Amino acid sequence: MDSLDFEVLAAQILRSLRGQRSQVGFSRRLKYKSNVAYLWESGRNWPKASVFFWAASRVGIDAHDAVERFYGDVPKWLVNADLSDSQSVARLLEDLRGDTPIQELSSRTERSRYAVARWLKGDAAPRLPDFLRMIDATSQRLLDFVALLVDIDTLPILEEPWRELQAAKDLVARIPWAPAVLLALQTEDYLALKRHEPGWIAARLGLPIEVEDECMDLLRASGQVRPSGKRLRVVRIQSIDTRADPSAGRKLREWWARVGLDYIRDERPGLFSFNVFSVSQVDYERLQEMHRSYYRSMRALIAASSPEQRVVAANVQLFPLDMNAKA
Repeated sequence: MDSLDFEVLAAQILRSLRGQRSQVGFSRRLKYKSNVAYLWESGRNWPKASVFFWAASRVGIDAHDAVERFYGDVPKWLVNADLSDSQSVARLLEDLRGDTPIQELSSRTERSRYAVARWLKGDAAPRLPDFLRMIDATSQRLLDFVALLVDIDTLPILEEPWRELQAAKDLVARIPWAPAVLLALQTEDYLALKRHEPGWIAARLGLPIEVEDECMDLLRASGQVRPSGKRLRVVRIQSIDTRADPSAGRKLREWWARVGLDYIRDERPGLFSFNVFSVSQVDYERLQEMHRSYYRSMRALIAASSPEQRVVAANVQLFPLDMNAKA
C-alpha cells in the first residue's frame, strides 16, 4: 500500500487491542511482568505476528475466525491451525503468496529477499509491522484483514484509505464496468493518445458511451482519476474483495457471468471451455484446490505484468451438478 507507515499502523493496532485498559493493566492481562504494552506501542520492541495473535485471543478476539472470514473459502490447513504458533503464521503467508516470486515480494515490502524467504519458510518470525507488510504484499487486501481483527475506526492512519476503499466498493456495486474503464486508462494505447477522447474507452471495451460517461464521472468524484495535462491519470486502483458481503459478491459474479455469455453468443474473442465429468470425492477436493491455486497464480501474474496492454476478464467456475453433492 503506497506511503503507508506500517510501524504507525502496527502501533495503532496494538493500542486498539488494549482498548480501555491501561498499558500496565494490559501487560498484566497478558501475564507480562514488564510494561510490554508501552514497549510495543512506542515501537521499541515489536511483538512477533504469532504473539500478536495470542494477545488478541487473550482479550477476546477470535483471530482464527477473523482469518477464516478473510479467506471466505477456508483451506483445509487453516481449520485446525494455531495462529499463535509461528509455523502457522508462515503457512498463512506462504498460502497467500501463491506463485508470487520472492523477488517481487521483496520489492513490494521493501525488505530483503533473505528476510522474506525466511518468513515464508518459518525459519524466522516476522514482527508485526513486517507481518502487515507481507499481508499487504501477498493479498493486496490489508485493510480488509485489519478490519476483521480490530475496529477500523480506532486506527487514524487508515481513516482515508478505508473511506476510499468503501467508495470504490460502492462504485463497483453500482457500475460493475468501472474497474475495466479504470484499467483501460492505464493501457499503453490510451497513454499514447495526444488527449483524452470521449468514447475511446467505450469503443475499446464495447460499451455504450453513456456507460463510459457515468463511469468517468464517478471515478473522478471518488478521486481515483484526475486530469493530467490533456489526458486523465489513474491516481489509485483499489483491490476490491466482496467476501465480507456475500450478496454483493454474488451479484458481481452473476453480472460478469452474463458478460461471458454475451461474448459466447456474439462469438467474440476469448477462451470458453467446459467439461462435464465424474470423479471421486477426494479428486473433487483436489480439483477445488487446483482451482484456488490457479486463481492465486493468475493474480500473482497479473500483479507483476508489465506493460499494461490488454483489459481482460477471467470467469472461472467449478461446481458439482449432482443434487446431493458434498462441498
